[in-house]
Amino acid sequence: MIFVIKVTTNKEDRARELISDKIEKKSLDVYSIARPHGLRGYIFLEAQDRDSAEEAVFNLPYVKGIIGKTLEYEEIKSLIQPVLEEINIEKGDVVEIISEPFKKEKAKVIRVDKSKGEVVVSLLGAVVPIPVTVKLDNVRVIRREKEEEASESEKENQDETQENKSGGLIPDDY
Repeated sequence: MIFVIKVTTNKEDRARELISDKIEKKSLDVYSIARPHGLRGYIFLEAQDRDSAEEAVFNLPYVKGIIGKTLEYEEIKSLIQPVLEEINIEKGDVVEIISEPFKKEKAKVIRVDKSKGEVVVSLLGAVVPIPVTVKLDNVRVIRREKEEEASESEKENQDETQENKSGGLIPDDY
């Protein structure tokens, strides 16, 4: 049975540690404790029965209580298992940082670390290029390097065609 434990917001990790310590000390029939990413103020606790769950969380700091309804794994599966998203950021892309402290700053991608979910960027507005490591969630692609190369080659082709039409670089009335 999976129980939902209400805890103090932003103290989920500490509450989980306290519950885990109590379970180990008392050897309770609790199988797992999970702190779902993105769900603040709640912890999931899988236990043999309600008595074990109540004993695990009874009289602990940051724990407010157990929600009455028990859950099945299928109901919380999306909260516990991470969803792998395809990362569309590549080296050389120009991105905008969408979180503090560099909010609304434009930067060029130096390196992408997909395993850590981070990207190393160099701020475009900075006088001295300083590499800054930012989480992938905190950047938004503005311009792709490939698009930039394609548009530059199109401009070069247009310039060459104009030169050919006029007969070269030397004007006709020279």
